[in-house]
Amino acid sequence: MRFLRVFLVLAVAFGLAACGGGGKFRKYYGPEVTSVQVHKADRKMYLLHHGRVLKSYDIALGFAPEGHKQFEGDGKTPEGAYYITHRNPRSQFHLSLGISYPNTTDVAFAKAAGKPPGGDIFIHGGPPRPVSVRDWTAGCIAVTDREMEEIYSMVNPGTVIHILP
Repeated sequence: MRFLRVFLVLAVAFGLAACGGGGKFRKYYGPEVTSVQVHKADRKMYLLHHGRVLKSYDIALGFAPEGHKQFEGDGKTPEGAYYITHRNPRSQFHLSLGISYPNTTDVAFAKAAGKPPGGDIFIHGGPPRPVSVRDWTAGCIAVTDREMEEIYSMVNPGTVIHILP
């Protein structure tokens, strides 16, 4: 009788573990994401396959969302054409995708003003603790952790990202 009880408990535990969703690293088998568009004014991000929207997300931006990022610490999210540089599985914001800001134009503008351009701009999950404001990042694009798992699986390094005002 004891053996049967232990067997049933283990069977239920393994069965529940199999339904757990597999953690934060998902697989994606759909059409390739050929570009990402961020519409800052609408707080929306779109994953596209040759102009066709595959997914859309509500987003949070830098704490000073108006205008293009120019300098380190300005709280702005960049605007322009960039690309996804890399995946970061150890992000402090669950998962993240690097964005190629600053480009050569951004660096030259900041240098002419005698200031650093900033960097470390990502699409990421989070926040790690609750926030009471809509736009809370230091210049990044934020979604929920669950959404970031999906985006992380769909978007590859090298994908173009257009960040629009």
